[in-house]
Amino acid sequence: MTVVLNLLWLVFGGLVAGVAWFFSAILLALTVVGLPWAAAAARIGLFTLWPFGRRVVDRSLVSGRQDLGTGPIGFLLNVIWFLLGGWYLALAHLVAGVVLMLLIVTIPFGLQHFKLARIALAPVGVTIVDA
Repeated sequence: MTVVLNLLWLVFGGLVAGVAWFFSAILLALTVVGLPWAAAAARIGLFTLWPFGRRVVDRSLVSGRQDLGTGPIGFLLNVIWFLLGGWYLALAHLVAGVVLMLLIVTIPFGLQHFKLARIALAPVGVTIVDA
């Protein structure tokens, strides 16, 4: 069932959203200032392409140890991300999710937008795992 939902997701906008996230990652990587967030944008792009059957978790829970992204530096990077653009990216996913929740058929897609809103708020220090 997750394969069918992921394929429908790709056809009805997931592919475009994923490509947009990858384009953002490339732009961030080209600048010296945006380099710390390029990997996070690429991770969101991968998650956007195939969101069903996967979830966002704190990286320290998966690895069992703290690293640069899960400590104070990761927190600071998330604050900067939030202030410079994460809040409106998350807001866009929230609005899309609410609109998609209006029809019974599109509720699963609305739920995926809520997951994308969560990772768009603070992408540093999290990872994507199979559900």
